[in-house]
Amino acid sequence: MTIDSSGRPPRRLLDVVRTFFATVGYSGLVPIAPGTAGSAVTAVIYVLLCDSMSTMAWLVVLAVVAAISIPVAGAEAEARGRKDPGPVVIDEMLGFLVTVAFLPYSLSMTLAGFLLFRVLDIIKPPPARWLERLPGGWGIVLDDVAAGIWGNVILRLGLWWLGGDTAQST
Repeated sequence: MTIDSSGRPPRRLLDVVRTFFATVGYSGLVPIAPGTAGSAVTAVIYVLLCDSMSTMAWLVVLAVVAAISIPVAGAEAEARGRKDPGPVVIDEMLGFLVTVAFLPYSLSMTLAGFLLFRVLDIIKPPPARWLERLPGGWGIVLDDVAAGIWGNVILRLGLWWLGGDTAQST
């Protein structure tokens, strides 16, 4: 089933569920900067849930989002008839979560992670540009994971340089 150019959600239940997850609660359907919108929604969810999450819970969240993001992104891209359609922002969700994973929680860290991830997702440092060329959901998602890893390392180096703790408390 192909989604029409209006961007309206599809009608079959599985298509609706796939689109809901692929667009992070339909946030990717905004007409301007859908990747930023998807990342912002993820940051809000992170702020609401992260402070109370253990390291084990973080591992589960990352594993679940990673496990569903590649097939969901690939299927949604196929339904839309494009390699990496703008409304598909589940990759931004995973990339942002990787950026802030296992770092000490604070609103300033969340904002820094959000801004840093968006910049890195746009400029695509190595190997993100290469990973983007992979087929299907792999290329859609793994370039954002690479940007997230870069972001996490940069935030850790910044914390270390400032003399802060680089580990998430459990």
